[in-house]
Amino acid sequence: MDYKGNVTVKIDGLAASAASVIAMTGTKVRMSPVAMMMIHNPATIAIGDTAEMKKAIEMLDEVKESIMNAYEIKTGLNCTKISHLMDAESWFNAKKAVELGFADEILFDKEKEENPEEKEEEKEEELEAILFSRSAVTNSFCNKLISGKPEKKVNISELEKRLSLLKP
Repeated sequence: MDYKGNVTVKIDGLAASAASVIAMTGTKVRMSPVAMMMIHNPATIAIGDTAEMKKAIEMLDEVKESIMNAYEIKTGLNCTKISHLMDAESWFNAKKAVELGFADEILFDKEKEENPEEKEEEKEEELEAILFSRSAVTNSFCNKLISGKPEKKVNISELEKRLSLLKP
């Protein structure tokens, strides 16, 4: 970030974990439409007594704070939102990364190149934004198990109609 020139980061596959932090240093971050970005809490392995475990926890807290600073500078999101995204081990497709500010644009976006004044509504139709959180999926599943409430029933004819749409 100290470099006076512009740096463009291009993510064509996966920027996960520390690679997502490195990507934040770019002046412009561009993601392929098929690329993914993943952020999570830092982790370590520790051995020792209570004092050693406390040191490890303090170190992880400092590392998380440092990582959140990088994300905050790039995205403009507040630390609480970033912390929750990291707690959840969040995965973003290119659209969601742009929406949240982790990326600036999507690579190979022909319409944007041809018409830079493109309306936001049109962009929304092209690619659905996806945020995947392992903990959110797990919590949702556990809540359904605990509640004991049956899921909404779907008529068999409705299911057959949906399946017929999948047949070639």
